[in-house]
Amino acid sequence: MNVISQHHRPADDIEKGIASFIDEIIELRHDLHRYPELAFQELRTSKIVASLLSSWGYEVTTGVGGTGVIATLRGGDGERRIGIRADMDALPIEEATDLPYASDNPGVMHACGHDGHTSILLAAARYLAETRRFSGVLTLIFQPAEEIGAGARKMIADGLFERFPVDAVFGLHNWPGVPTGQFGFVAGPAMASVDQAVIRIVGKGGHGAEPHKSVDPILASASFITALQSIVSRNVDPQDMAVATVGSIHAGSASNVIPESVELKLTMRAFSETVRQQLQERIPALARAQAESFGAQADVNYRLGFPALINHREETDFARSVALEAFGEGLVAKDFRPRTASEDFAFMLLEQPGSYLFVGNGDSAPLHSAHYNFDDTIIAPAARYWVRLVETFLS
Repeated sequence: MNVISQHHRPADDIEKGIASFIDEIIELRHDLHRYPELAFQELRTSKIVASLLSSWGYEVTTGVGGTGVIATLRGGDGERRIGIRADMDALPIEEATDLPYASDNPGVMHACGHDGHTSILLAAARYLAETRRFSGVLTLIFQPAEEIGAGARKMIADGLFERFPVDAVFGLHNWPGVPTGQFGFVAGPAMASVDQAVIRIVGKGGHGAEPHKSVDPILASASFITALQSIVSRNVDPQDMAVATVGSIHAGSASNVIPESVELKLTMRAFSETVRQQLQERIPALARAQAESFGAQADVNYRLGFPALINHREETDFARSVALEAFGEGLVAKDFRPRTASEDFAFMLLEQPGSYLFVGNGDSAPLHSAHYNFDDTIIAPAARYWVRLVETFLS
């Protein structure tokens, strides 16, 4: 995909245009932060989003994939179509920021910046509606339930790309630890797949003083946990990435009783489908073999989550070139590395070409932390980026 030469509205005009209403957008972001909603419960959020987009002249469709909102806007008579996605849901976390606009919903918090992502896209949407300096169809996708990995799939199953076809689809995520407002691009695998497993190792309970009369599932579990890392170190190609983490172990309740069983909960991540399948095959096999070597048994419930997010090279090169043109090399990270977190935008990239990019949130608390807060200063530049991307793609 080549960047088509065109006469852009001067960059300072875009900056001034968005600056004229940015305080309203920041106030909106604070409102969304104060009233966060969990996956598929984004009723208030989607209502606000739909109302604003309608007032700006978009054709709005609600209820896509549950609580999703789709807005389309035509400019000129061009035939190209671009999709841009923002996520809307929050996390089941008790906020600990002491912000004046901290969550009013107990145990629910925007700890991943989806309030910011939604605000960025709304800012761009308002400016694009006011100027319409593009020729083609702009489709905005406000997605529910990213945090549980279900929203993208449900929107796709609801006919997202059949009802609202696009030639390419783009999305972004803020990232703590990256300089504020700096953009990052990764062609190919950019975020990891994520799967989970619940393993129950069953032995024979008994008295702690007579272990020879029991089959100790804790000992079998300990052996499995130690052996688990041999999959990463000895089965997976050293040039590939794999993560196998045991995050939860539950067994017994007394120090002098050998329990009947142990439950372990695991998460697995990879950048390639080949490695993902290796983990899916080897972990259950290893759990059963380790358990059997102690006279126990292992029941494995392996749950596939979502695949690695793999950016299309042509669209990623295009997206990066837009950032370089708009902001210069100083705000485009060099050699930005893939992230091992996961993102269900991966499902959209299986359906359509596109790219998922990153924008720095500065020296903030990490994502999913009770102390995290989205940096409002990146809303305007990120919105300007979406404007430039749309105007260039639909030139």
